[in-house]
Amino acid sequence: MSAERIGLAVVGCGGFGLFALQHFTQVPGVTLVGMAGTHRPAALAAAARFGVENVEDVDAVLRRDDVDLVYIATPPFLHHPQALAALDAGKHVVCEKPLALTVAQADEMVALARRRDRLLVANLMQRYNPVSAAVRRLVETRVLGEFLHGSFLNLASDENLPAEHWFWDRSKSGGIFVEHGVHFFDLFAGWLGPGRVEAAQVGVRPGTAIEEQVGCTVRYGAGWVNFVHGFHQTGRMDRQELRLVFERGDVTLHEWVPTRARIHALLDEKQTRELCDLFPGARLDVTAGYGGKDRACRGRGQDIDAYQVVELSYGEGRAKGHVYGELLRAAMADQVAWVRDRGHRRTVTEENGRESLAVACEADRLAHLTGGDR
Repeated sequence: MSAERIGLAVVGCGGFGLFALQHFTQVPGVTLVGMAGTHRPAALAAAARFGVENVEDVDAVLRRDDVDLVYIATPPFLHHPQALAALDAGKHVVCEKPLALTVAQADEMVALARRRDRLLVANLMQRYNPVSAAVRRLVETRVLGEFLHGSFLNLASDENLPAEHWFWDRSKSGGIFVEHGVHFFDLFAGWLGPGRVEAAQVGVRPGTAIEEQVGCTVRYGAGWVNFVHGFHQTGRMDRQELRLVFERGDVTLHEWVPTRARIHALLDEKQTRELCDLFPGARLDVTAGYGGKDRACRGRGQDIDAYQVVELSYGEGRAKGHVYGELLRAAMADQVAWVRDRGHRRTVTEENGRESLAVACEADRLAHLTGGDR
């Protein structure tokens, strides 16, 4: 690896792999030099897009001296063996989520990466989202008081997931909590700290063995969050809603890559200023104002001085695809900075992939322990 150039190879290249590569290679110094283990139609599209040879043999790519970093974009059951092979070959690794199928596999991968002084990270790009960062500041500053509870409702499409797709095969995907839920377990942990799974359930599509929806409750300190993931909608009805409730208001985010936030809050003058500072450029609408003796109210056994009820709208008008690309570029730039300088402090590390997987595996274990609604 030269001081400036980092040779990138991709293992597995479906539609998302091509999307990600178009953003990873916009990071200065990152150049796609090889492809392996690819799904043929998407691989041909990627090869044509980047002008690289579509090499089928993974081992051949890993032996190449011009490959410094390997992006693993294969189904989850291949992440563990392919990451180990790449690390053994002395390559840095960026892996699609989840990091692995089990915590034991993740621990083996992390240990090898640390022994070899190589990068190993899951592509948990949600932490790079400016909307998510603003919510984190909202939690930390307690402008709306203490966090009480939250929810994440993921009504996802299965329109491109036929019954034979690997997504439904738990031996290949790990199930919905592991394959998809890790993104959001990591997101909430970034806001609220480590979580503990207290209950979980799984729903099976009638007349089939397809586990199409899962849910769990995760405790974060004194509050908790209810997660629901269902893959049973037409693509036209794919939608997500995320909400955090505080003592004096709530914040709602939409889309699985949130592009906008809406805050409903009861505030005094100082809190209004602080909220606007946390969400610069947001639109503030005043729903109600109070004066004199009408300012006094109570909640959770506490006296509250209320100046106004407001609705704050932040991040409107941004296309989700554009935001998604921005997050991928930020994620790769962060990891490349560490490859070049071990003193760089990363936003996402190997621990994020490991810990989000641990929560997902525990939720999956509890869901199947109770038997769900079988």
